[in-house]
Amino acid sequence: MRGAELVVDLRGQALTTLDDFWEAVREPCGLPDWFGRNLDAWADAIDARGVSEVIDRHDTLTVHADRQGLFADTGNGTDNPEARALAATFDGTRNRLVLHP
Repeated sequence: MRGAELVVDLRGQALTTLDDFWEAVREPCGLPDWFGRNLDAWADAIDARGVSEVIDRHDTLTVHADRQGLFADTGNGTDNPEARALAATFDGTRNRLVLHP
């Protein structure tokens, strides 16, 4: 049986690097010790599935984060190329990244 939505709220956490992001989502997303901590591994976990039993038990994943640090920007997009690449792994339907001011 699958649940409707897994919500991971990272607001208030200091996320300045991708490593910070991986560490922040590791536990709430149930990522295994062997998780690759890279964008391809994350895309597999949230899109292809089969990496995390926690994510797999839900129809959708929504990650909330502050628009600062890793996700800081000065316009509509994010200025950090790593953050842009990370944001691109979310398809906006089955998995979403919501950035808050």
